[in-house]
Amino acid sequence: MPRKSSQSNEESDIEKVVQVPSSQQEEIDNLTRMLAAVLDYLTDEDNEEIDVEFMLDNTEGLREWHKQYRESNRKLIEEEIKESLEDLSFEELQKIREQIKGRPN
Repeated sequence: MPRKSSQSNEESDIEKVVQVPSSQQEEIDNLTRMLAAVLDYLTDEDNEEIDVEFMLDNTEGLREWHKQYRESNRKLIEEEIKESLEDLSFEELQKIREQIKGRPN
C-alpha cells in the first residue's frame, strides 16, 4: 500500500487558528479571570472552609454571572418539566396540582 506523505500527517497535527470576535474575546477573558480568582481561592491552603458567598462578593462579576447562569438553567428545567407533563396521566397531573397549591408561598 502506498504510504501517506509525512507532510500531510504534520499538517493534520497543526492546530487551526480561529478568529474570535472581540466581544466574545472579552467574555472569554472575563470568564478566565473569574475562574482564576476562584481557583486561587480554592487552592489557598490558609482557607479551612470554602465560603461561596466570599467568592461571589470578592470576585468582580461572578455574582452577576452566577445569577444569569441560574436563570438560564431555570429555563431549561422549566422546558424539561413541560415536556414531561405530556406523558403524565390526568390523576398524576392532579396530584402535582395539589402539591403546588398546598405549598407555602
